[in-house]
Amino acid sequence: MYAYLMSHKLTIMSRIAYFRVSTADQSIESQRQALGGLFDREFADEGVSGATPAKERKGFAALLEFIREGDSLHVYAVDRLGRDALDVQATVRLLLTKGVEVHVHGLGVIAKGVGELILAVLAQVADMERQRIIERTAAGRQAAREALERTGKTHKGKTSMGRPHAADPSTVRTWKEAQGASIAKTAEHFGLSVSSVKRYCAA
Repeated sequence: MYAYLMSHKLTIMSRIAYFRVSTADQSIESQRQALGGLFDREFADEGVSGATPAKERKGFAALLEFIREGDSLHVYAVDRLGRDALDVQATVRLLLTKGVEVHVHGLGVIAKGVGELILAVLAQVADMERQRIIERTAAGRQAAREALERTGKTHKGKTSMGRPHAADPSTVRTWKEAQGASIAKTAEHFGLSVSSVKRYCAA
């Protein structure tokens, strides 16, 4: 029986998830929950900008090395598959050529041809929105600097441009240990992200 399986190169299909967040403060947990969990293997890139090509992301590069014909790849959004429309399209074509099913949350399975085209258009829209966010953020920072120089406060009433500490790390650690609380419970208590609590506890 073993020789038969080996001679026919029986492949066990795997459900694989890929997650990406742009900053270290963000958590991939919301993406995992949205996709339903229960994956055979997960790959992730944390603190990696969406402007980085898919193959240049450490986690995604490892995924491409691992994934095999018959596997299914699940992602939360189109921009997880590349930096722009061309990169997304190239990535999807590579995966489809490998015999991998590509699932995008809210869109379903992406097929060759029309599915690829729709995905490319959506990727372009996502890229345009990302550029608008960058422009709005830059404009907001400029307005804050000008108001700070003029009045001593930003246009939102803050006294500095810096980001205040959400909580003292030692206080967070002490409370967590004293309460015997989980990371999620501690994050909820202090109004922090799960990744921030993990970072404070690791420190």
